[in-house]
Amino acid sequence: MIARHPQGRGASLRNWQGRAARFAIAACAAVASASVLAWPTQTITLVVPYGPGTGVDILARQFAARLPAALGQPVVVENVPGAAGTIGTEGVARAKPDGHTLLVQSLSFAMGRSLYKSIRYDPIADFAPISLVAWSSYVLVVPASSPSWSVAELFAAAAATPGGLTYATPGVGTVHHVATELILQKANVTMLHVPYKTSGAAVADVLAGRIDAALLPLSVVLPHVQSGRFVALATGSPKRLPQLPQVPTLAESNLDVGNLDLWYGFLAPKGTAAARIDRLNHEIAKIAAEPGFAAALEAQGIVPATSTPAGFGRLLVEEHARWTAVVERAGITGE
Repeated sequence: MIARHPQGRGASLRNWQGRAARFAIAACAAVASASVLAWPTQTITLVVPYGPGTGVDILARQFAARLPAALGQPVVVENVPGAAGTIGTEGVARAKPDGHTLLVQSLSFAMGRSLYKSIRYDPIADFAPISLVAWSSYVLVVPASSPSWSVAELFAAAAATPGGLTYATPGVGTVHHVATELILQKANVTMLHVPYKTSGAAVADVLAGRIDAALLPLSVVLPHVQSGRFVALATGSPKRLPQLPQVPTLAESNLDVGNLDLWYGFLAPKGTAAARIDRLNHEIAKIAAEPGFAAALEAQGIVPATSTPAGFGRLLVEEHARWTAVVERAGITGE
């Protein structure tokens, strides 16, 4: 009997240790769960890596006005423009992955690494996709004072004076730049690229007639088309846009450049807790489904959309591959 006591005490000790370990694991899980449930604990910053007034900025501010009611904390928009969106994007890649710093991006995000070989982030590996949130389209416009009121007339004038006509973009290596070069290649004409630091500056000079043309998001050009200050020559969508039903597509203008639709989405730094990603995805989807939200965006040429985090991640991979090929064929570099 005595010989069995040490074994009994050992078995009891092992049982106690096992229970203690299970308790510790459960306690850690409870703490982690509580941490997730407690989020957010401070102001959430939506980083827009472009200037004010861009489609990304418009969209971010619509969400920033509605997310506080769902999350219980203030939400602010921070514009960090420069280098085709790569400066602000890198800042988010390096931010603490706690769900308090988020990135609102667009199609340019898929081009960054192919345009800027020196960027210090990977658009796929360094971010956690949250959700696709909207679609828009690009529109080729000229000022109302332009003598060219069709794609054919604009490119006939460009062919007659190679490099004599100008087009504006909000910077070297932006989607506007890459997509315009793709269009010019298809048309077999050249125009002088005039890059600006922001969309607002580019728009101002096209409106004033100092620049001959620009390819800009519908959200940016729609008010000026409606006021008669811009003439819309063509859209980059596969079908005509409901906001501009009289404007032909580029394909209808005999320029087969594929789909130039523009997506928008939310991302977080890699390592952000999956539960926080899922919570954000859920709240974004609820906002996108609000009739008032959809009406506010559609009036500006932006159509709300939703996706799962995984679905948005697949779109990012596809777009990265597609536009890398376009950039390489065009020989465009942002550096």
